[in-house]
Amino acid sequence: MLTPPDSPGPDTPASRAQAAAESVETLFAARAFGLPGNRLGRIAFPRPGGRGLAWHYWWQAHYLDALLDGHLRLRTPNPAGADAALRRAVRLARGIRLRNGARWTNSYFDDMAWLALALQRLDGCLIDAGRRPRHRPARAALGAALRSAVTPELGGGVYWNTRRDFKNTPATAPAALYFARAGDSKQAAGLLAWLRLRLWDAQSGLYLDGIQRTADGEKLRRAVYTYNQGPVLGALTSLGGGHNLRQAESLIAAVRARLTTPEGSLRTHGSGDGGLFTGILTRYLAEAALTPGLAPDAAGTARNLVEATAAALWEGRRSVGCASIFPSAPGTAAAPPVDLSTQLQALLVFEAEARIERQAA
Repeated sequence: MLTPPDSPGPDTPASRAQAAAESVETLFAARAFGLPGNRLGRIAFPRPGGRGLAWHYWWQAHYLDALLDGHLRLRTPNPAGADAALRRAVRLARGIRLRNGARWTNSYFDDMAWLALALQRLDGCLIDAGRRPRHRPARAALGAALRSAVTPELGGGVYWNTRRDFKNTPATAPAALYFARAGDSKQAAGLLAWLRLRLWDAQSGLYLDGIQRTADGEKLRRAVYTYNQGPVLGALTSLGGGHNLRQAESLIAAVRARLTTPEGSLRTHGSGDGGLFTGILTRYLAEAALTPGLAPDAAGTARNLVEATAAALWEGRRSVGCASIFPSAPGTAAAPPVDLSTQLQALLVFEAEARIERQAA
């Protein structure tokens, strides 16, 4: 039964993130093929008949990132809870490989970039917890796949998929971030330079979707999505330096000017794949808000965008039994059915807000 939400206990960014994490666990957690020792997220609630574990590789990568957000949030107040979240993350990585045909790679370089980033974080968390990193072969395979998609055609950039006829921001930006975090600053900087030259729109200050190679030549796809701005912002702040940070500040201002609602929260992109887009942007806005050397007004703008979006999604939550569901768009009320993507989006937003509060304190 759908009911208005209760609000037991204090309403804080950390409590919002925990409530959303527990709800995702309650409503969506499952096993690949019903086998023990792994986990995956069902694609929707209520579970659609015959499609409960339909395959959305990149949604699972962000589910893994969300579990790691929870692990980091809980380390000080609840070490046992942090350890449980880390164990779930390890099992999810195992489930992703199992469901993906016992391999890590697929046909889409953007998908692989997201999983490479999540596994990069997972191994870092395992090392910090005094455990052996388990995913070096996976990261090597995914990193090699990403490098294979960086070619001179269309002037550089990363192909979207193995058809190799489209280079875009969704693949190039997270690949740039992966290389930046892996210590290959030259590769990361080259990809950012290509994005700036070929896909940055000077009029809006935002990054466009991509360049299609056709029989008639190149075709620019001018669509603008929130999530494309996020990993560009993440790569800029990861590389650091005055030039990159000034570009990050400009991008934050463009996001505020062009990708927000009249009430000041970030726009969203419906359900399905689009249901994750704005959650991804908030992750990197939170990172930017905490980046040393970023101008205080830009950091404050990034923080305000995350907080406004979190407040709007929290306001629209509804209770389903002992769990909550969250709306796909600010200013609306949640109602089933809901996709895993939109619920992960809300969780990423709440975790971003909690991270800002925790690390800025």
